[in-house]
Amino acid sequence: MTSDPTHRVRIAPDGELIVLARAPGIERWSWALYDFANTIFSMNIATLYFAVWIVTERGASNTAFSLATSLSSAVVLVAAPFFGAISDARRRRKPWVVWLTLACVAATALLHPLARLPLPRATLIFLLLAAFAVANTAYQLALPFYNAMLPELVPESERGRLSGLGTALGYVGSIVGVLVMLPLVQGGWEFLGRSGREAVFLPTALLFLVFSLPFFLFCHDALPAARAKAAVRLRDVFTGTRQAFRDARRYPGLLRFLLASYCYQDALGTAIAFMAIFAVSVLGLPPGGEATLFVALTVPAVIGSFSAGLVSDRVGPRRTLFGILVAWTVGLLAVALSPSLPVFWASGALLGFVFGGIWTTERPLLLTLVPDSEAGRFFGLLALSGRAAAIAGPLLWALLVDGLSSRIGKETAYRIAIGSLALFMVAAILLLRGVPERGLPSTPARK
Repeated sequence: MTSDPTHRVRIAPDGELIVLARAPGIERWSWALYDFANTIFSMNIATLYFAVWIVTERGASNTAFSLATSLSSAVVLVAAPFFGAISDARRRRKPWVVWLTLACVAATALLHPLARLPLPRATLIFLLLAAFAVANTAYQLALPFYNAMLPELVPESERGRLSGLGTALGYVGSIVGVLVMLPLVQGGWEFLGRSGREAVFLPTALLFLVFSLPFFLFCHDALPAARAKAAVRLRDVFTGTRQAFRDARRYPGLLRFLLASYCYQDALGTAIAFMAIFAVSVLGLPPGGEATLFVALTVPAVIGSFSAGLVSDRVGPRRTLFGILVAWTVGLLAVALSPSLPVFWASGALLGFVFGGIWTTERPLLLTLVPDSEAGRFFGLLALSGRAAAIAGPLLWALLVDGLSSRIGKETAYRIAIGSLALFMVAAILLLRGVPERGLPSTPARK
């Protein structure tokens, strides 16, 4: 078998990718290992240490952190479909992943020197949130291109397993990231003169870079590059997105799936961003205790994400995702009503088990609804729906928590905010009922 990746995949007349041979094992594992790498950033910066540090130690409000998160999501909302269309036209995914990863690493590393600048508090918080927004934007923008490489690596019948492997490794990465940082956060160790939560920023950037190197070195775009480069015009940011939505109507169930994705990603993204703050502020976890909590919740996520891939290959990604969303609805309500830490831990374990299954199943589900050759564009739309949700979710959270705390108390306001996320899951369940397990275009694909 030739080592040239362009010889293992061809495009069928209907736009589907035909995988003539699996990618080499080192390439498949390197692709999956990128999930390990980027989840270290997602856990340590977007979810755990930075979020808690900027709010509880530096005095930023929930609203300020929500605005930074929403701003980065708004950039992705506009850019992802446009860049996805360029990626499809040029048949190139990997360069986008590489450069966006490097941008995320650089912005994350910048948090280290910024944290000690002798500036007024408001100015310093602004700069820290700006660096976080850049890192978060680059991280999120890389994901559609990374996801779009999946159909080039294995046959359709094996996508769920490879997607599940990546998701499972992602949660292993989050555990490793948290455990490596525990001596800095809880043990009094120092890194370049820093200790506590602010000491994790530079090591997190380095870990993200190191574990991304196998992807950089061993993963390849399987399709030959287009002979002519696609024209890049500013107005295509808008016209390309509008056209992608028009084209989405030709694929039964795709628009309903994108709307369902908006709803469940609203709940999921908000829970990820604020669960640690909820645990510290409402449940009284001691400093650094949130790290132990997330490790305990992530262990079942590793098992659940890979299991979801196996179930998806057997019964289909839509049915698997449907069951996962039902479990999320129950788990969120249980967290909101938790009277004690043991109940919260039990509820969190349920959420942890089904957490990774969403990412494991949505990638193969989207690929059953659209031609493989247009995967980049529609993964861009999937990212768009997620980023639109990531704008609304944090802002709604800030409105409920900061708006209600003075009237009904901080604890009750936090519980209402968590409970409101279950409503978005219910909406996603109702929308997903109308999505077919396998969608085919109602008209021939446009040339």
